[in-house]
Amino acid sequence: MMKKKSISASKASLVLFLCQMISALDVPLDSKLLEELSQPPTITQQSPKDYIVDPRENIVIQCEAKGKPPPSFSWTRNGTHFDIDKDAQVTMKPNSGTLVINIMNGGKAEAYEGVYQCTARNERGAAISNNIVIRPSRSPLWTKEKLEPNQVREGDSLVLHCRPPVGLPPPIIFWMDNAFQRLPQSERVSQSLNGDLYFSNVQPEDTREDYICYARFNHTQTIQQKQPISVKVFSTKPVTERQPTLLTPTGSTSTKVELRGNVLLLECIAAGLPTPVIRWIKEGGELPANRTFFENFKKTLKIIDVSEADSGNYKCIARNVLGSAHHVISVTVKAAPYWITAPRNLVLSPGEDGTLICRANGNPKPDISWLANGVPIAIAPEDPSRKVDGDTIIFSHVQERSSAVYQCNASNEYGYLLANAFVNVLAEPPRILTPANKLYQVIADSPALLDCAYFGSPKPEIEWFKGVKGSILRGNEYIFHDNGTLEIPVAQKDSTGTYTCVARNELGKIQNEVQLEVKDPTMIIKQPEYKVIQRYGQVSFECIIKHDSTLLPTVIWLKDNDELPDDERFLVGKDNLTIMNVTDKDDGTYTCIVNTTLDSVSASAVLTVVAAPPTPAIIYARPNPPFDLELTGQLERSIELSWIPGDENNSPITNFVIEYEDGLHEPGVWHYQTEVPGTQTTVQLKLSPYVNYSFRVIAVNEIGRSQPSEPSEQYLTKSANPDENPSNVQGIGSEPDNLVITWESLKGFQSNGPGLQYKVSWRQKDVDDEWTSVIVANVSKYIVSGTPTFVPYEIKVQALNDLGYAPEPSEVIGHSGEDLPMVAPGNVQVHVINSTLAKVHWDPVPLKTVRGHLQGYKVYYWKVQSLSRRSRRHVEKKILTFRGNKTFGMLPGLEPYSSYKLNVRVVNGKGEGPASPDKVFRTPEGVPSSPSFLKITNPTLDSLTLEWGLPTHPNGVLTSYTLKFQPINNTHELGPLVEIRIPANESSLILKNLNYSTRYKFYFNAQTSVGSGSQITEEAVTIMDEAGILRPAVGAGKAMASRQVDIATQGWFIGLMCAVALLILILLIVCFIRRNKGGKYPVKEKEDAHADPEIQPMKEDDGTFGEYSDAEDHKPLKKGSRTPSDRTVKKEDSDDSLVDYGEGVNGQFNEDGSFIGQYSGKKEKEPAEGNESSEAPSPVNAMNSFV
Repeated sequence: MMKKKSISASKASLVLFLCQMISALDVPLDSKLLEELSQPPTITQQSPKDYIVDPRENIVIQCEAKGKPPPSFSWTRNGTHFDIDKDAQVTMKPNSGTLVINIMNGGKAEAYEGVYQCTARNERGAAISNNIVIRPSRSPLWTKEKLEPNQVREGDSLVLHCRPPVGLPPPIIFWMDNAFQRLPQSERVSQSLNGDLYFSNVQPEDTREDYICYARFNHTQTIQQKQPISVKVFSTKPVTERQPTLLTPTGSTSTKVELRGNVLLLECIAAGLPTPVIRWIKEGGELPANRTFFENFKKTLKIIDVSEADSGNYKCIARNVLGSAHHVISVTVKAAPYWITAPRNLVLSPGEDGTLICRANGNPKPDISWLANGVPIAIAPEDPSRKVDGDTIIFSHVQERSSAVYQCNASNEYGYLLANAFVNVLAEPPRILTPANKLYQVIADSPALLDCAYFGSPKPEIEWFKGVKGSILRGNEYIFHDNGTLEIPVAQKDSTGTYTCVARNELGKIQNEVQLEVKDPTMIIKQPEYKVIQRYGQVSFECIIKHDSTLLPTVIWLKDNDELPDDERFLVGKDNLTIMNVTDKDDGTYTCIVNTTLDSVSASAVLTVVAAPPTPAIIYARPNPPFDLELTGQLERSIELSWIPGDENNSPITNFVIEYEDGLHEPGVWHYQTEVPGTQTTVQLKLSPYVNYSFRVIAVNEIGRSQPSEPSEQYLTKSANPDENPSNVQGIGSEPDNLVITWESLKGFQSNGPGLQYKVSWRQKDVDDEWTSVIVANVSKYIVSGTPTFVPYEIKVQALNDLGYAPEPSEVIGHSGEDLPMVAPGNVQVHVINSTLAKVHWDPVPLKTVRGHLQGYKVYYWKVQSLSRRSRRHVEKKILTFRGNKTFGMLPGLEPYSSYKLNVRVVNGKGEGPASPDKVFRTPEGVPSSPSFLKITNPTLDSLTLEWGLPTHPNGVLTSYTLKFQPINNTHELGPLVEIRIPANESSLILKNLNYSTRYKFYFNAQTSVGSGSQITEEAVTIMDEAGILRPAVGAGKAMASRQVDIATQGWFIGLMCAVALLILILLIVCFIRRNKGGKYPVKEKEDAHADPEIQPMKEDDGTFGEYSDAEDHKPLKKGSRTPSDRTVKKEDSDDSLVDYGEGVNGQFNEDGSFIGQYSGKKEKEPAEGNESSEAPSPVNAMNSFV
C-alpha cells in the first residue's frame, strides 16, 4: 500500500515539473538565420522500409540529410559496418548519403540483399534512417504439370486452379483464351482472390480447351502463362437444381486478421443452380458507411482504412430459390505501431529545461526504446542533464555539450516506427529579423500591427518605445504579442512616428526602428444619385471623393456589379460617369468604387430609362463659345481654370480645348495646352515659371469647333531655376585642334526666369583632369581651341538664369577635331579568283594612327594595259569603299588578260590617309567578245566572200575563228550545219561550192585558249547563173544544191510569157461566152491532144475541170519536172519548168527576182462547182493546159 502511494506521488511531482518547465525556443524559418545557426543532422529523404528493386537495374538507396555543419554519411548492412570503399560496384553520391549499386555493369542484385541503415553525423549529433530491407523482385516460371481434361455434368460446380508461382511482389492473376481475350465473368463464373476460376454451375457453352491462367509480374514487366485447361460439359436430362453450398471459404466459420489502416477483403463464392446471390452482414452491428464496397458481383466485401472498431463477425449468405447457405468470418484488427505524439526537435538555451515525448499505440501495444546518436541510450555516453522516463526524456539545466540527436523506436510484432529528434543547445545573442526602417501605413481608426520578428538563445525579452528616446510603451492602448509584434488597436493621426523595438537577453541587446504612417480615410463626399432619363438622352453620375494627399486613388465604375459595357458611349471622367445616347439596355445599378492601397469605398445609384416624347426636327450646329472663365487656386506651378459651356446646339459637346498665350515671351500667339472631355468644366493646369499666362477655351462637337472664348485674366508665374537643360548636346571638332560644343537652346518659357545663360563644361576623358567651365550667353555653340587631335571629351551643358542653376546635366562623350590618317594599310595582298574578279587583303592600321572616326578603307584600282594588245592608254581609276574595320574586299568587273595596279587607303571623317604602295596583279585570259563586224560580199553562183574584224575585247591571245553555216529553204527550215576552223591571223574567206540561188545563215566567233566567245550572225543569198545552162553540182561540205540558169531576165522568155498571158485572156473570154450559152468547153479534146502520161484528168462526173484543179501538191506537167526533196535535179531533167519557180522562195531574191515573186503559186485549194467556176486559173495551171 505504501509502495502504491509513493508511485502516485512521484507521477504527480513529474507532471508538476513538466508544467513549470520553460517552453523550448521556436526557430523562425528565416533562410539567412538558418544558414548561420549550428544544427544537428536531420534525415530529409530515405528509401522505403521494404524496398523491392528491379534486378536488371542499378540499385539506388536514398539517404539525404541536412545540418550545420553539413553531415557526413556512413552505412551498416545486416547490423555491421558497410565499407563501400572495398566494393567497386558501390558508390555514394557527392554531398549525399545516397548509395548507387551498379548492377548493369556486372553486379548481381541477389548479392546485395539485406538490411541497410544510413547514419548522418556532424559535431552536434547523429541521425539514423529506418532499416531498409533490400529485396530483388522475382518472377519465376510456372512449374511443369500434367493437366487432365475436366469433364463436368451440366449444372455441377467447377473450380479451375491457377496456383501461380510465388513471386516478389505477388503477381496479378487474370484468365484469357488463346486469342488473348479475357474470359467473361458473371455472377455464375468469377475469379477468386487467390486467382482460381469458380463456376457456380457449368453450362454447355462453358465447353472449351483454352482456359489459360496468366500471372503478370509488374516489377519486371513480365507475364507468365499456365498451360491451357480443357473443360468439357456433358448434358443429362433433366438438369437437377441444387440449393447453395459454399465453395470458399469451407466450413461454417473461419478467421481473418488484418492490420489497422489496411484494406479488409472478405470473400464468399457459392455453388448452386440457379446461381446463388451473395449478401453480407455484420453480426451485432452495421457495415461501416462510406468505407464499404462490394466487388466481384458482391462476392467480395471490401472495407478500406480498417480500425480496431471493425473487428467482429461478418456473415456471408448465399441464397437461391431452393434455400441458402452461410459462413461466418471472425475478423480481428491488429495494429502496427502508429504515432500519438512523435518526438519533435528541441532548441534550448544553456541552463534551460525541456522534454522529448515519444508516444505510440498499436495492437499489441508497442515497446518504446530510446537511442542517442544512433546508440542505445543505456550504453550511450552519460549526460547528467538527461533522464529517461519510459516514453519521455527529461532535460534539466542543459549545456551546449548536451546537443544530440535522439531516436525513438516503437515496435511490436507487426512493425516498428523510428523517429529522429534533435536537442540543439544554442547560446545566441538577440537578433531582429524585421528589416530596419520598415514602413507601415494604415488608415486612421483601424488597427496597426508593427512586426519585430526576433531570435535569440536564451529567448530575448521584447520592449517597444515610441521615438528614438521615448519611454517604454505600456497601457491598454497597446497589445504585445508573443512573437514580438506591437498592435495598436485604434491608430490615430498622432500615432504616426518612429517606433523602436528592443530585444535583450543575457548575451546582448539589439534594437530596430520601424515607421508608422496613419492616413486619412478615403470618402465619397458626393455620391451618385438616382436618375430617370429619356431614351437617347445623356446622363451623368457624379462621384466626388476626398482622400489622403499621399495616396493615389483609382476609381472604377460597375454596372450591375459587373464591368461597364465596352461601348464608346460610356465616358469615365475624373469625378463622373457619363452615358451618351442612352438606350433601354442601360437600365440598372451603377456603382462607383474608389480604391487606394490601404482602403476602399463605394456608392451606388439606379438609372431608369423612359421613352422620349416626339420632338420636332433638330437643327445641329457648332457649339457656342464657353464664357465666364475663372482662375482659382493659384499656385507657383498650377492653377485651376473653370468655365461655363455655351449652348451645344443639339450636338453634345465632346471635348474642350484649352489654349494659352505667353504675354511675356510671345504675345498674340496662342498655344495648345490640353483638352478635357465635354462633361468636364474645370481643369487643373500645369504652369511653367516666368510666364504671363492667359487662357481661352474652345468647345468641340461633331459639327465642329466653337469660336474661342474671351481670354481669362492674366496670371504671371514667379521666376524659378530652370527645370531642364539643353538637349542634343554634341561635341564634334571642326579642326584638328578644336572641339565644337553645340546644343539646342531652351525655348522662351523653358528659361523659367530672366537672364538665361549656359554653363559649358568639358574635360578630357580617361585623364585625371578637372572640369573646365565657361558661362556663355543664350547661344547654342561654343568652340574649345588648342585641343589634342581626336581625343574623347566628357561634355555637359547646364542652363542657369538669374535665380540659379538647372539640375545637374548628364554627360555626353564628344571628340576633338579629326586629322588625316597618318599611315597606309600594310601587307596588301591580291588573290585573283577568275578573269573578272579578284580579292584584296590588307592589314588594319593601328587605331591611334587613324586620328579620327574610322569610316573604312578605300581601294583604288586601275587598268595599266591589256596584255593582248600591249598598248597603254589612260584609264580612269576606280574606287571601292569598304565600311568599318574590314580587312578584305572583292574587286568585280575586271577585264580579262590585263595588268592592273591598286593601292589601299584608310578613311576617317577628315579624309583619306596615304596610299599603300601600288600592287600589280594580272587577270588571266578569258573568252573573247564577238568579232567587231562580219560582212558578206561578192555573191556568185556558188561562192560568197566573208570579211570580219578583230573582237573589240580579245581578252587573251586569239587562237582561231570558227565559222558555221547552213542553208535555209523556202519554208525557213534550216539545213545541215557545216563548221570550218580558220586561223587567227586571217581576216577574210571565200566560201566556194555553194548552191545557187540559196539563202545561207552564218555563225562566226573567235577563240582563245580559255574557250569560244560570243558569236555574230549574218545571212546571204547566192545568185542565179546568167548563162542559162545547167552546170554540174559540186558538193560544198555535206550539203549539195542543183544549179539552174536564170532565164527570168532573157528576152525570149519574156516574149513567151506575154504570149501565154494573151492566150489565157482569150481562153477566159471564150469560157465566159460558152458558159452564158450553156455550152461546154472542149476540155477533153485539148487533154487528148496534149496528153501527158503523168497527168490523169479528173472524172467527168466530178463537175470540175481537171486542167484547173490546184491540187495540194501541184502535180507537175512532165515527168521529172518537180524538184526532189533533197533539192537536187538530175542531169537529164528539164530545166525550164515553171513549177520550180512557183515553189521557190517568194520575193526573197535580192537580185532580179521580180518574175519569181510575180508568178509563184500559193499552195491553196481552189474549190470549183461544175462549169460555174468564175475564178481565174493560175498561170502555172494555164501553162499546163497548153503544153
